[in-house]
Amino acid sequence: MKKMIYSSVKKWSFLFAMMLLSAGLFAQDMSYDNAKKEIEEEFGMFPSMFEVFPEHALGGAWESFKKLNSPESKIPAKYRELLQLAVAAQIPCDYCIHYHTASAKAYGATEEEIQEAVAQGAQTRHWSMILQGNQIDFEKFKSEFDAMMQHMAAKSKK
Repeated sequence: MKKMIYSSVKKWSFLFAMMLLSAGLFAQDMSYDNAKKEIEEEFGMFPSMFEVFPEHALGGAWESFKKLNSPESKIPAKYRELLQLAVAAQIPCDYCIHYHTASAKAYGATEEEIQEAVAQGAQTRHWSMILQGNQIDFEKFKSEFDAMMQHMAAKSKK
């Protein structure tokens, strides 16, 4: 049982560390102590996953994380979680899949929306693989795509 709990903590540590690391690249500095206090207030504890994050970088990462998840975000929370789930499924990252599935549900996503988000991610990966693997010329692709969009726009006006 202890091994399972330790394994879960390690998984969550990795997930949050990765989210905070990527978010922290653009944030202003905040002291470690202030970040720790806010994290404790937010989550009701200071999870061990934050303990593994470099102290000198936690403040900035936490600031960025808060900003990206704030009410000022242009993407509603449910859709942010579904987007992140689609990416997580394609990476693939079990930690992120677990986190973003639970978070999407907490924000009201249905099983059907979760399944579709994963399918949309799979579709993007599928066509990316076709384009990349066959080395389709990028400039030709952009030109063809622009022509397709013009055609569909004209069709929609009829």
